[in-house]
Parts: sequence; C-alpha cells; structure tokens
Amino acid sequence: MKLTELIRELALTVRSADKGLDREVKGGYASDLLSDVMAHSKEGDIWVTIQGHPNVVAVATLRDLAGIILANGRQPDAETVQRAEEEGVPILCTPLPTYEIVGRLYRLGIHGQD
Repeated sequence: MKLTELIRELALTVRSADKGLDREVKGGYASDLLSDVMAHSKEGDIWVTIQGHPNVVAVATLRDLAGIILANGRQPDAETVQRAEEEGVPILCTPLPTYEIVGRLYRLGIHGQD
C-alpha cells in the first residue's frame, strides 16, 4: 500500500513536504525507543511513535523507512520538519493513540515484517 493511500484511509495529517509520499509501505513498526527501531525495523516500514525530535528523521533515513506517524496528537519540532524535508522522510500525524493507529494499520493489511 502506498503512503498516499494510508493518509487517505487513516485521515493522517502530512507535516513534511510531499516528497516521498509515493513510497510503498511494506510493513509497520511501533516503538518510542530509537535503539529498538534501529535494531528491529525493516526497510519500507511505517514507524509509529510519539517522538517528534530531529533524531527520528536520522533513524528513519538510516533504516530506509517509508515514513513516520506521530501518534497521540504529537507534532514534530520545526527542526524535525526541516530535516525531514531535506531527507525526503514523510512525517504524518494523528490524534489517535499508538494502540489505536497500529490496530487500524493492521486492519489495512500493514503487518510487521519477518
């Protein structure tokens, strides 16, 4: 499923530039611990977190993630948005709690990758 479809289906708000929104989402990962995401996420995952600081962009870039969803109504810092736009990492926001947005991703067929 493409990020553009997820945005529409889940009513996500795009906080970074449109660059990268055509990426294919291959799976999903949810964690607020950056080292955990570095160790266990897979290329093409959509990452659900509440962390909105610039380091999330670095992790998403290093792991070649499809994008980041900030849950619980969290918003990225201005510096985070700037870095995301420079790196082409989509940042999406939702007012839903992490548990709820992960459940909705799962229902749409976005599962963890083996």
